[in-house]
Amino acid sequence: MSLSDAMRISSTGLTAERFRLDVVSSNLANANTGAIGGAPPYRRRLVELEGGPNGVKIVGVVPDMSPFHTKVDWGDPNHNPKTGLVETSNVQPIAEMVDMLSASRAYQANISAFNSAKSMVQSALSIGKV
Repeated sequence: MSLSDAMRISSTGLTAERFRLDVVSSNLANANTGAIGGAPPYRRRLVELEGGPNGVKIVGVVPDMSPFHTKVDWGDPNHNPKTGLVETSNVQPIAEMVDMLSASRAYQANISAFNSAKSMVQSALSIGKV
């Protein structure tokens, strides 16, 4: 593996982790979104990543099929008239914060790897200078 390969692979990791952070941000922004007008509440989204010899590839974004949270709220216009239950998003803010920290640390690790490879390239180029 060449240093340019290492830099390219690190850059795919940076792109993937930035995308993961965007999805986590979207999940957190919609954490309190409930059912509106018969439409279901916001469903948490997860990023599928795949690693390979050419770096990290974003396979897709899939919905988290865990059940929605429910609460009794007779004042909500979307409540069940018999039970008073209201479905809310299946986003758990604490789990999202853990995912955010994980993606942020992976992003930082990719920056460090990229900068190390860049430094090695610069050192190799300066060997021939007088």
